[in-house]
Amino acid sequence: MTQFTEEVLVIIKGIPYGRVMSYGRVAKLAGNTRGARQVVRILHSMSEKYNLPWHRIINSKGKISITDKRNAAIQRELLISEGIKVSEDGYIDISTYGI
Repeated sequence: MTQFTEEVLVIIKGIPYGRVMSYGRVAKLAGNTRGARQVVRILHSMSEKYNLPWHRIINSKGKISITDKRNAAIQRELLISEGIKVSEDGYIDISTYGI
């Protein structure tokens, strides 16, 4: 496992309940300002194995970016269950809920 991947896992695990972070912010904090797509791949391949709170990761516009409607609905419901307000079209106020 690369140092970047290890850092990404630590950062994602550290996102508190009721908060969100963008893929790009995770990548930047892990040391790669251009690594947002790598964060996507890490989430896709390692969320289950490392019990990551994958639902707390959104895009830089503050939106759920999962294209699969079923999984996007699951993410929306998980965020709402943590007290995060999510619009019908999947937007979250990063200034309120982001870290």
